[in-house]
Amino acid sequence: MEMLTNAIAWVEIPVVDFERARIFYSRIFDYEMPVMQMGPTLMGFLLHDRNSGIGGAIVQGEDYIPSHTGPLVYLNGGSNLLTVLDRVDDAGGAVLVGKTHIGPELGYFAIFQDCEGNKLALHSMG
Repeated sequence: MEMLTNAIAWVEIPVVDFERARIFYSRIFDYEMPVMQMGPTLMGFLLHDRNSGIGGAIVQGEDYIPSHTGPLVYLNGGSNLLTVLDRVDDAGGAVLVGKTHIGPELGYFAIFQDCEGNKLALHSMG
């Protein structure tokens, strides 16, 4: 078993009214939230130390619907998320999005459904 420094690697908080949410988070955290369009998705980044911290963003996009079920949590996939992802089906879950490259400095993600029906994600650099 690989011991990970952090159990969570990234969190996305779905929003409908992006500007209202950007202002809200900027106000409660007292900073101007950096914003980036990533394909069809608009993201506002929660500030964090990229070298040692866990980050997150507010996200507006077709697949992002705010709800009481919570944000999409990215669990740390270790050095290669396939190690974890390859176990999902046998454990009673389902892979929804296979290992997908985000970018050279951002690594990879995958999305799966657990045995209870929860939608979760994994992140790794390899």
